[in-house]
Amino acid sequence: MYDRTIFANGLRVLSSTMPHTRSVSVGIFVGAGSRYENDELAGASHYLEHVLFKGTEKRPEPQLIAGAIESVGGIMNASTDREATIYYAKVGRAHFPLALDVLSDMVLHPLFTDHEIERERGVIIEELAMTYDQPDAFADLLIDQTMWPDQALGRDIGGSRESVGSISRQALIDYHAKQYVPNNTVIAVAGNYTHEEVVALVNEQMGDWKAGVPLGWEPVKATPRDTRISIGNRKTDQAHICLAVDGVSAMAPDRYAFDMMNAVMGDGMTSRLFMEIRERRGLAYEVHSSSMHYRDCGALMVYCGVDTAKAEETIQSVLDEMSKMAEEVTPEELTRSVEYACGRLDLRLEDTRAVMSWLGGQELLRNEIIEPDTIVEELRKVTTNQVVEAARTYLKAPSYRLAVVGPYKSDAVFQRLLG
Repeated sequence: MYDRTIFANGLRVLSSTMPHTRSVSVGIFVGAGSRYENDELAGASHYLEHVLFKGTEKRPEPQLIAGAIESVGGIMNASTDREATIYYAKVGRAHFPLALDVLSDMVLHPLFTDHEIERERGVIIEELAMTYDQPDAFADLLIDQTMWPDQALGRDIGGSRESVGSISRQALIDYHAKQYVPNNTVIAVAGNYTHEEVVALVNEQMGDWKAGVPLGWEPVKATPRDTRISIGNRKTDQAHICLAVDGVSAMAPDRYAFDMMNAVMGDGMTSRLFMEIRERRGLAYEVHSSSMHYRDCGALMVYCGVDTAKAEETIQSVLDEMSKMAEEVTPEELTRSVEYACGRLDLRLEDTRAVMSWLGGQELLRNEIIEPDTIVEELRKVTTNQVVEAARTYLKAPSYRLAVVGPYKSDAVFQRLLG
């Protein structure tokens, strides 16, 4: 499915040739994110992502960067997460050299002009403020803080108003110099290009990039969890509920059983939570669960938005469904979930951008690529007993953490529900 080349400076280049496509997607994956930051630098990775769009030596104005891609009908964007920052573009095949030139120019030669840094500081502070005005996003933030208190994993990826307000231009320059080095970077390309063509173009644009010694990431800390419930008091018509438990890392041997447990319980319109909470009880329009995996830990989270008067009933119903997972999973449920996951994987990987993300994310965070066919094989090996065992291991009442955003001043009633 893919080819890999490692340059002498440590830069890794991966490509997947997709001759049936008319597009090419290219991504630059950097080991920079909230888990690499101390408290003083909280939000620096995200801040830097914004600043890199504001001008380079070759393209000194922001519109020259975006305009170069849009002028050929392409799309470009970036995102910052806990463990990686990604810059990507998707263009027609003929314009791949341009896309690589624009992205590499941004990553290697940002201007860091004072006025753009200050202007973007205000933009980011407004972006952070949006979280508190969007109840579902605020609930997501609260559950992270409750799951992983007093550490980078539980912080807002964008930092805080205070931390962003205090990050200096020199701090951004220093952080860029530390993290944006070839031995901390992966280039991933998918589309109608050969690997040899990709390597030649990358070498032309980035071959003389000097290696460095990047900062390491902060491992998850086992901290006392005196707080099991977080309340975000807001005058809302809905209660926005997040219920979470500890999960497994991206490399855990029981990851596939854990993911199938999540799928049976809350992934899709035939999952247990959807059928019980929405179809049978009519409590919520949106209800789902999701599993997430990081380098050294993970989580399973359930989200639903319900009428504030029905919050207690809904939470109790979710808890009941979680308890039932440890009793029995039928072969029919597991088959549905496995086929659902395999089918979604097939659909997703028809797109060049999805294949690019698949390659770059795994290479940066795992140092290996698990082929889609291998994923399918592992999912098909999962048994109902393994799913039930995963539920008994991870869906334990003492590990439940809850975040609720709504017109609540006390968590007393929710404390009683959790026991």
